[in-house]
Amino acid sequence: MSSAVLFNMLRCGRSTIARQSFLSIRSSPETSTASGQVGGALFGMVGVRQGSGSVGLDGGISVRPVTWDSFGIWDNRIEEPILLPSSIRHERPIPQVSLSRVGSTSVLGLRNQNEDRLRIGRIHDNLLYFAVFDGHGGPHAADYCYTFMEKFIRDALEQDDDLEKVLKKAFLDADKALHTHLSYFNNASFLTAGTTATVALLRDGVELVVGSVGDSRAMLCRNGKANKLTTDHTPDREDERHRIQRFGGYVTWNSVGQANVNGRLAMTRSIGDFHLKPSGVIAEPDTQRRTVQHAKDSFLALTTDGINFLLSDQEICDIINQCQDPTEAADVIAQQALQYGSEDNATIVIIPFGAWGRHQSSTTVYSMSRNFISSGRWA
Repeated sequence: MSSAVLFNMLRCGRSTIARQSFLSIRSSPETSTASGQVGGALFGMVGVRQGSGSVGLDGGISVRPVTWDSFGIWDNRIEEPILLPSSIRHERPIPQVSLSRVGSTSVLGLRNQNEDRLRIGRIHDNLLYFAVFDGHGGPHAADYCYTFMEKFIRDALEQDDDLEKVLKKAFLDADKALHTHLSYFNNASFLTAGTTATVALLRDGVELVVGSVGDSRAMLCRNGKANKLTTDHTPDREDERHRIQRFGGYVTWNSVGQANVNGRLAMTRSIGDFHLKPSGVIAEPDTQRRTVQHAKDSFLALTTDGINFLLSDQEICDIINQCQDPTEAADVIAQQALQYGSEDNATIVIIPFGAWGRHQSSTTVYSMSRNFISSGRWA
């Protein structure tokens, strides 16, 4: 489908253009729509269009429901307008991801203070920003990233358009600036503060890039299955442990089998933790790039370990798919983690995509008797 045809479909909705373009993509005579509604529906709200009593493309009457699978869009509960500039650029309709639809929550758990932070924002018209930070040793590092990470991303974008390179530079710049910031307080304990960081950038509604350090996670639900976009940076990983040892650090295991760097930190990458930088703890993120397929992808979820420790990625995926909207889903996930015994702060951000609601299931039953080893941190 050419960009010219797409533009006319989106802007005009004329019956002749809609008929010609729709036939070129979906020639099945069983597909039905009212003449002149294809362009209007695409330019307006995306969702399931009931074809009851509508005129079919073959001139007959059809009662079959019409969905926009062939356009790469499927959504039966959250309706979004088409993102016109991106749709023209990519030559296919792309639904707008509205920040108002994003669900998020952060709960205290059994801790004295909440050191988790989350961020949802728009960097440019076509670039969205989502992040979770899980602080430790005090909230100083997480607070700093919450406030300034977006600035470092903006600065990096002025030098490079590659979002993976942008995130790597932003993380390293944030780490360096945090050291300068904490040094002003002349308090050595502040320099032991650190934070995980899991940041997602979404450009044009389809280009998704995730960067992470630590054990907060990003997970993409595609076709109802959890796709991990991050891997925890822990001393259990052989490659991470070898780096720690090359720098002169060491790894110990506590009474429950959790590995720690120099007996102090359960992760091998973070922003902050400057007392462990000489031992190989680094702030360089791993990055992943994905193309969002709105016909298959239901949502992106960012979570901290207060959730990850108790719920596997697939459990999170299944629970969210049973919820009506992302706000409800975020609350349900956080409460589920608390019911399973989470003592840590629990934070989640859920970004809905075009297939939101497609894989809804009411048959899955969750129980405290599930295998603990197969969930959470050991998944």
